Amino acid sequence: MGRKISTIPKASVARILMKAGAKRVSADGVDEFTDVLIDIAMKISSKASQIAKHAGRKTVHEGDVKLAAK
Repeated sequence: MGRKISTIPKASVARILMKAGAKRVSADGVDEFTDVLIDIAMKISSKASQIAKHAGRKTVHEGDVKLAAK
């Protein structure tokens, strides 16, 4: 089985889970949480991109991301 490539570092994801109160985090838990985060991030980024295009821009601004995340 090949290695799974992720755009979010595993250590950062584990750190988020630990800050949320987890005492220990398994590798499978980190992988699953990473998948969930990527899905959410892709949905928000797609919406933000559509908002920027609707406004006649190619650049996604902070407000676009905030609006897309609501």
